[in-house]
Amino acid sequence: MSRSKRHRPIRRWTRRLILLALLAFLLIQLWFFVQVWHLRDNNPETTAFMRERLELLRGIRPDIRAQQIYVSYKAISPAARRAVVASEDDRFMDHWGIDLVGLRHAMERNLEAGEIVAGGSTITQQLAKNLFLSAEQSLWRKGQEALIALMLEAVLGKRRILELYLNYAEWGNLLYGIEAAARHYHGKSASQLTRNEAAQLAAMLPNPRFYQDNRNARGLQVRTNAVLERMGYSQVP
Repeated sequence: MSRSKRHRPIRRWTRRLILLALLAFLLIQLWFFVQVWHLRDNNPETTAFMRERLELLRGIRPDIRAQQIYVSYKAISPAARRAVVASEDDRFMDHWGIDLVGLRHAMERNLEAGEIVAGGSTITQQLAKNLFLSAEQSLWRKGQEALIALMLEAVLGKRRILELYLNYAEWGNLLYGIEAAARHYHGKSASQLTRNEAAQLAAMLPNPRFYQDNRNARGLQVRTNAVLERMGYSQVP
């Protein structure tokens, strides 16, 4: 038997495995797309991030529950919408889910610092991760996050994306959404937040559990002031 004939079964199985892997990948993307389409008219009860966090903490306290109250986009003060965009993604209205300019700036900052100090993730990417993925840091997870972000932008649009983000972002230990955060920290609804209150809540987003217990931290005030300065330039849907 010639060498080429001996290798034919191997090549055949290799092609089959590649086709199966491609089919599995496409089925996974179809599942995510269906879930994203469902979000057009439906609000999720929980997110993957919330469930992961609850599962972790219920090992310590079985009766523990998350705080989250869904409110419509119109029930969130314009100041809060502007503050969150200024804090998390000031080019939100200029990209399609992935901000290449922001990624370049983040890489430059990380190279200058010699460590990871900026992630470059957009609000859409953060929403994709919170809704469907885990906090795992891997190339696969980042790639899947980017694909879901593109789906979110194509199917939902900016206003719906920002509404969902504001309602499911983490603002403390098992504290999710702008309404629950406004009541917890300021004793009022999200519709009543002032400019300063909104800026402070937005400034907490990069490290909410730390700032929950360190409301007087100098870093929080510095970030709040930076958000206040950028709010006037933020564009929101």
